[in-house]
Amino acid sequence: MTSADPHEEDLSAPYALPDEDDADEGDELYEHHRIQADRRQELLRLDKFLLNRLPNVSRTKIQTAIEAQAVQVNERAVKSNYRVKPGDVITITLPEPPREFKVLPEPMHLDIRYEDEALLLVNKPAGMVVHPAFGNWNGTLVNGLAHHLNNLPTGRNGEIRPGLVHRIDKDTSGLLVIGKTEWAMTHLSQQFFHHTIERTYLALVWGIPKETQGTIRSNIGRSLKDRKVQAVFPEGDQGKHAVTHYKVLRTFGHVALVQCNLETGRTHQIRVHMKHIGHPLFSDATYGGNKVLYGQRTGAYKAFVEKAFELMPRQALHAKSLGFVHPNSSETMQFEAELPADFAAVLAHWEQYAT
Repeated sequence: MTSADPHEEDLSAPYALPDEDDADEGDELYEHHRIQADRRQELLRLDKFLLNRLPNVSRTKIQTAIEAQAVQVNERAVKSNYRVKPGDVITITLPEPPREFKVLPEPMHLDIRYEDEALLLVNKPAGMVVHPAFGNWNGTLVNGLAHHLNNLPTGRNGEIRPGLVHRIDKDTSGLLVIGKTEWAMTHLSQQFFHHTIERTYLALVWGIPKETQGTIRSNIGRSLKDRKVQAVFPEGDQGKHAVTHYKVLRTFGHVALVQCNLETGRTHQIRVHMKHIGHPLFSDATYGGNKVLYGQRTGAYKAFVEKAFELMPRQALHAKSLGFVHPNSSETMQFEAELPADFAAVLAHWEQYAT
């Protein structure tokens, strides 16, 4: 079966487990994915679980692969409605070997804020993709890291994420920590898993939140209407639990500078959560923040906002600080990155309006 999307992984190629008596000696199955449900996993249908974990695969292909017994849980075939439990090991095997993936080192300027034998911190500019993927095989942060470092740990469970323990969106600026050794990567990953990492973001949002500070709790998962974006779901079996703490720092008439601290790290979490409470990030085209949402409808005001969009033609989100325990020394470390030029410029622009 040919995938309609050239970027979508094909799990539904003609597949049948050979009978033991007529299997050729050369027949071989290749493991493409091995995923272990964590200890906090809520009971969730297998097809929905895999839909959340495999971003380039459609629900139809997942269900077809399950029916063909290409998907197994704890080494046995199950149906799509099987409920994944904590600790379950899900494997996907296919007759053809998985495509090889190699990170090509590329010389590039990296704004490295700290580096030692175990880790480094980089201040990523907006516009830079973190990890190579379909459509962005070159020019990513990982390509630059591969050139800067002779060797990078590749990740766990077969997932290829050289040195990465977390990511930020292409058009989000700010700090990322990278593990240079397997031990450092594992140690830092555990801190993220147990929510002991301190992560502070600055966001410019449309409107003034009624509460000067608060906590947003919801499930976040891929939208059922548009798989390219995330959405908030009622508590249940759709999406993953997400928690964002926010505090209003300053207001500028019809926008507000908000500090966000992440307790969890879901895809687009801050962008989705702030939209959910009625305050999309300024200039965020994906979640509707790239148009006038608050304020007058006069020509002068619209021109003012258009100028602000020109100053910052991407979502107004910056990963300001990171705090964690060093994997080797057990020392508590804290780092901060100043606002980039476009963010500072748009704040100054709104400051003029407010005064």
